[in-house]
Amino acid sequence: MDLAIIRDLCSKSEIEWTMHGAKRLIQRKISAEEVDATIMNGDIIEEYADDFPFPSCLILGITPDEKKLHVVCAVGDNKLWIITAYEPSLVDWESDYRTRRS
Repeated sequence: MDLAIIRDLCSKSEIEWTMHGAKRLIQRKISAEEVDATIMNGDIIEEYADDFPFPSCLILGITPDEKKLHVVCAVGDNKLWIITAYEPSLVDWESDYRTRRS
């Protein structure tokens, strides 16, 4: 996945929210602005080439209030699709929040 394309779509607000993603953000009290900031300053840490209907990736970034955030997104039909976002837990991730625990 190309982070430059993801950021370009994000900066142009060419964004679609999946129903799942929208529900989870409300449940987790994560704002669209936090998702945007994460995408704009983050790094791709995992790629899911076989995801359907579009390949997706996991981005790790930091929100304006210094909170670590993971965003799963995909690019397709000239849109950035937000699949979900969450604060990574040290139960599931190493302290770098980039490496899954075994």
